[in-house]
Amino acid sequence: MIRILQSYKNPRHIMLHIRERKLRRVDLSQLSDEDCLKLYFRTYLGYKLDLNNPQTFNEKIQWLKLYDRNPEYTKLVDKYLVRDFVKEKIGGDYLIPLIGVWDRPEDIDFSSLPNKFVLKCNHNSGKGMYICHDKSQLDINQVMAGLREGLNEDYYMRCREWPYKNVNRKIVCEEYISDKNDESGKGESNHLTDYKFMCFGGKVKCEFICVDRFEKTGIRINFYDPEWNLLPFTRHYPSTKKEVPPPVNLKKMIELAEILSEGIPFVRVDFYESDGRIYFGEMTFYPGSGFEEFTPFRWDRTLGDWIELPSKTYGD
Repeated sequence: MIRILQSYKNPRHIMLHIRERKLRRVDLSQLSDEDCLKLYFRTYLGYKLDLNNPQTFNEKIQWLKLYDRNPEYTKLVDKYLVRDFVKEKIGGDYLIPLIGVWDRPEDIDFSSLPNKFVLKCNHNSGKGMYICHDKSQLDINQVMAGLREGLNEDYYMRCREWPYKNVNRKIVCEEYISDKNDESGKGESNHLTDYKFMCFGGKVKCEFICVDRFEKTGIRINFYDPEWNLLPFTRHYPSTKKEVPPPVNLKKMIELAEILSEGIPFVRVDFYESDGRIYFGEMTFYPGSGFEEFTPFRWDRTLGDWIELPSKTYGD
């Protein structure tokens, strides 16, 4: 235990580790959505969640989870059905080509798949995802086991992100895309940058990118304003001092993000850029599930001011 705590450089992370250990002893499945979110919020952010008068970004994200239950959101978080929404709003040219969709891992004919592809579940984030760079190195049994685990995950129960509750779970396979020219100049890169646009009432107020995801230093995140000026805050993860150029299609990405986010109090819209082309990634209503701290803290309030909560609420 002492060695674990000594590995944390930030004193706040020591307290968070202790709180998380206590949290794991609680049967969260027995708690209501509101009680669960209040417990998580105090554990991870260190201040009390005020749902009656939410002011910060993180508070308003929790409010939106509980009270902005537009049934359309279930379609938008579904990595398969959202394709229809994107095609209707901005056109199918921005979609990563679809290879197949299945209900069970056993239904997949791996022999028919190309040498490179991406498999993922349509209802969660991460678990069950597999990026294949070379099919000759594929351990099919391991991939199928991961997909089963992913399909079995109740993503709604993790942090009570209710749009995921009623997603009809499937496995999606898309074509593999990459940055055609990496920074080293050695050709195709296995790393693909996704550009994440924070949309408030249909307007992009800021965006961020993740770098060094696979480096020893760990993931680093930089926030920028719409003109790609670096913003003076971090959110949970440190920023990088590397100079990161904007995407070639920054203005077009902002335009597309604002079309897709029209009429939504807050949503994050992600895009990729590959060989000069824009590809849609996903729509995320609750980044970090609303449990990631801002430094300085005042930016939690600044981004919170950008969210105008709707007057109408929806039930389950």
